[in-house]
Amino acid sequence: MAQKRALITGVTGQDGSYLAEFLLSKGYKVFGLTRRTSTPNYERIKHIEDKIELIPGDILDQQSLTSAVSLARPDEIYNLAAQSFVATSWSQPVLTGEFTALGVTRMLEAVRQVKPDAKFYQASSSEMFGKVKESPQNEKTPFHPRSPYGVAKVYGHWITINYRESYGLFTVSGILFNHESPRRGLEFVTRKISHNVARIHLGQVGHIVLGNLEAKRDWGFSGDYVQGMWLMLQQDKPDDYVIATGVNHSVAEFVEEAFKVIGITNWKKYVKVSKEFFRPAEVDFLVGDATRAKRVLGWRPKITFSKLVEMMVKADIALLSKNSQ
Repeated sequence: MAQKRALITGVTGQDGSYLAEFLLSKGYKVFGLTRRTSTPNYERIKHIEDKIELIPGDILDQQSLTSAVSLARPDEIYNLAAQSFVATSWSQPVLTGEFTALGVTRMLEAVRQVKPDAKFYQASSSEMFGKVKESPQNEKTPFHPRSPYGVAKVYGHWITINYRESYGLFTVSGILFNHESPRRGLEFVTRKISHNVARIHLGQVGHIVLGNLEAKRDWGFSGDYVQGMWLMLQQDKPDDYVIATGVNHSVAEFVEEAFKVIGITNWKKYVKVSKEFFRPAEVDFLVGDATRAKRVLGWRPKITFSKLVEMMVKADIALLSKNSQ
């Protein structure tokens, strides 16, 4: 059987790097789309950079995407590229729309024109549910996004369904709930917590400043979630799935769990709350129902919440210790 080929946009991000590793372990030839920047950030794929083929391209530039699909001739395309930080979407709403919404259309057009038999995965998000109409949220729950990012993701989700229904393409959306890892960007609250708890442990800082401690999320491990993406493209017919743990925790619980790793129980004296980090419109209560993914795909999350937090704090302690030598 011929070697399978996959193209990943956003390959240098958290999910892109775990997915590339996973596909390599399955024997795929992996191509990654990378945007030319003055300081390339290949940190997350450094250990596999020589095993994947990087193609220059930009989700804002149609021609470069068409060329990338032409060059890679992929069996599977994973569209993970986006402006993915919710907070930034308020200060850069138009750019967020260009990347996170219209970028999907550009990718789909490239597929339609060049490789219509490729299977296409779109990274949808639990942020599309926003002001939730029901809990837990499943594939049938109506969307009510509460940020420019969430709105852009809804567009990306529906345009993916539209290309499936209009052109008969194999396109799916994975509605992934929050998923974290030691490779999460420092701007995200989970990594901000693990990184600063590590700094407190090493005596580098005395406290941590956070926003809304009551916000609740359904947090899983990115390495588990990318397997869900792959499973969706192995099915006979395209469909959309929620990927989640089905358990949610508050930011305060994440903090408590992180301090536990370094042996501190009275965590409140190390945490300050600042209104500066509150969202203009908060998503109050996200928790996913992944029943269909479990039943149809056979997908299960393997890493528990406490294991995830421990993994992140320990990785940050190791990273900071190494950097300070």
